[in-house]
Amino acid sequence: AAPGQHTKGAKPLSISQGQEVSLADFLVTGRMTLFDFTSEYCAPCRGFDEVLYQVHRQRADVAVVKVDINRPEVHKIDFQSPVAQQYGMQSVPYFMIYGPDGQLIAEGRPARTIVEGWISQLQ
Repeated sequence: AAPGQHTKGAKPLSISQGQEVSLADFLVTGRMTLFDFTSEYCAPCRGFDEVLYQVHRQRADVAVVKVDINRPEVHKIDFQSPVAQQYGMQSVPYFMIYGPDGQLIAEGRPARTIVEGWISQLQ
């Protein structure tokens, strides 16, 4: 798909594997796009996996894109990876929410508050 022309799939898209990435290339047309910066070595991150899958599945207006900050050869939270450095990651999970128009709505703590609100509304 062309940059920013992705459609929402059945499950969240997983991108990066530690490499630099342009988030604009993964915006989902006509939806809010939640970028979840995550690491498999982060227990709180893993705690969000299932509920973010449910948000993605149950909310037609939200698409979740998981941004894996870990390079395959690093077996701990990889804050030195190119993508972690690119976005200044100092902690994960870290959320960035873009509106249907492709504009950043919220990131960091304000974005987490929005995400927690979505989670509380799950059926």
